[in-house]
Amino acid sequence: MIDEPNGLVSPDGRRFHPAALGLRGVVRVPGDKSVSHRAALLGAVNDGPLKVTGFLRSADTLATLAAVRALGVTVEEAGSELVIHGSGWEGLGEPSDVIDVRNAGTLMRLFPGLVASLPFLCVLTGDASIRRRPMARVLGPLRDMGATVAGREHDSLPPVAIRGGALRGMRHELAVASAQVKSCILLAGLRAQGETQVVEPAVSRDHTERMIRYAGGRVEREGPPDGAGTVRLWPVERLKMDVLAVPGDFSSAAFFIVGALLIEDSLVTVENAGLNPTRTGLLTVLARMGASIDVENSEVSGPEPVGRVTASTSRLVATDVNADEVANVIDELPLFLLAAAKAQGVSRLRGAAELRAKESDRLQAMSRLLRALGTEVVEHPDGMDVIGDPNGWAGGTIVTEGDHRVAMAGAIAGAASRDGTTIDDAGCIAVSYPGFVRDLEALGGL
Repeated sequence: MIDEPNGLVSPDGRRFHPAALGLRGVVRVPGDKSVSHRAALLGAVNDGPLKVTGFLRSADTLATLAAVRALGVTVEEAGSELVIHGSGWEGLGEPSDVIDVRNAGTLMRLFPGLVASLPFLCVLTGDASIRRRPMARVLGPLRDMGATVAGREHDSLPPVAIRGGALRGMRHELAVASAQVKSCILLAGLRAQGETQVVEPAVSRDHTERMIRYAGGRVEREGPPDGAGTVRLWPVERLKMDVLAVPGDFSSAAFFIVGALLIEDSLVTVENAGLNPTRTGLLTVLARMGASIDVENSEVSGPEPVGRVTASTSRLVATDVNADEVANVIDELPLFLLAAAKAQGVSRLRGAAELRAKESDRLQAMSRLLRALGTEVVEHPDGMDVIGDPNGWAGGTIVTEGDHRVAMAGAIAGAASRDGTTIDDAGCIAVSYPGFVRDLEALGGL
């Protein structure tokens, strides 16, 4: 138990005080969680050793390392650097036990695609949150491609079992744009007979496609870069990468970007931030709201673009986020809603029902968070209306429901408040950003 002046109010709770002098400074956020997951999974079937730099060491990504080790893959770790000793799909072996993905939704949905062509059994489970995650959208396509799959409640929920087999490529139309479902199908398609196509109603993050291409695979997208399209993939005999650099996680950077916008006398620069255009939709949304943000792209060798993002205190106005934008801002929507609470006017979010199937029901959790701050909101099945107040909020007590992004949004709300916030569970932040509290303090928070 840490004394109250340092912020801890219970073994897992924490008090976040107003950043009276603003957030100021330069921060380098840890590696991208989505890219780190994919580096471990594709590294497991790489043709030879793969050196990964900038790997995110968090609860979720460590679960992925444990999963590939369960397949017999050797992984050497030295901080944020890894060497993954892949030997192709032929080097993978049947796990001797059930694989526990813990709270890693990306692992739960991508891993079945990786092993769907292999003639052995894999069983996946996870924590209580994971066991509520819908899986039919993943298991159905894999069954259609030729794998034997099963799950709880008519193959719709974890735990799930996959027994691989000879796969055939197919054309699958996504009902909702989802990078996780798309990636699962593409990973299976790498070993399928014939071409695999995934039709998405809106563009979703393309880390898997970029990494496959970087490793020598052939994957193409037909359609506008900011709209519906078809991803086409052809099978490969091998994937070959020598070194892969993981950029800073834009979703982590976004907390400090929005914090700088909301807090007086703030000027924050995030270095080495991933600037994949399928991930930075929040910047477009914030620009409509009048945010003062400057982006500098850097040269980088590898599949992902990086750069510097600088944000400073801004007076925001309301805007709407509709279904066609949601996929590119899905993990940052809690921050959009927080920014909307201090914007002039009414902001509206629609087409975001997917938020109800994250680590928590994030629409409900953010509705509760904003109401705890005194913000008026109207919750809808697929979104929310937020009645903004440029004068901000006094503070409040935040129930995170064990969701790391809700917890970090609550922390930023505290730094932007007049009186501070109390977060009931700061420990869950370690799922994606173990050093978040330290970095917030270094910028002037807490």
